Amino acid sequence: MTQAQPGASLRLIKKYPNRRLYDTQTSTYITLADVKQLVLASEEFQVVDAKSGDDLTRSILLQIILEEESGGMPMFSSNMLSQIIRFYGHAMQGIMGSYLEKNIQAFMEIQQRMAEQSKGLYGSQFGPEAWAQFMNVQTPMLQNMMNNYIDQSKNLFVQMQDQMQDQTRAMFSSFPFTPGGGAQGGRK
Repeated sequence: MTQAQPGASLRLIKKYPNRRLYDTQTSTYITLADVKQLVLASEEFQVVDAKSGDDLTRSILLQIILEEESGGMPMFSSNMLSQIIRFYGHAMQGIMGSYLEKNIQAFMEIQQRMAEQSKGLYGSQFGPEAWAQFMNVQTPMLQNMMNNYIDQSKNLFVQMQDQMQDQTRAMFSSFPFTPGGGAQGGRK
């Protein structure tokens, strides 16, 4: 959210010590709910500390996620959150973030394609009730499609991990070490 496209202006929101958020575009104080609406509207923005100028955008987005997760229907299970936490500090941390981001993007593209197809079939955009009804009918098919996608994604991730291991082996095979830990030719 912190990068504006060329020609587009980045909406600046300042966070003051009293924990209030000030939208410099509208010259008004806003709430986390208002920031959530900016996200839903795909509005480009950046939240900065009013005093230090530090970028707080990620922190604010995490607060919104926490509020949503604390609500009635959380998206993440405790098991999933535990698994994500285990990747912090792990050698695969950077890859995991990229992997999750790409999978969410692919899911969004599938959702957008379905919306476009439903519009073409039914001549207009579905309302929330119609979408709920449509999804109830389509759930088994969607679950099968997502399971296939997840299997493909898992296979891709395993292939990527195997390639990294092969590259690491190739890189270290050029060093004069024997598998037992001694140097080749250095001991008699």
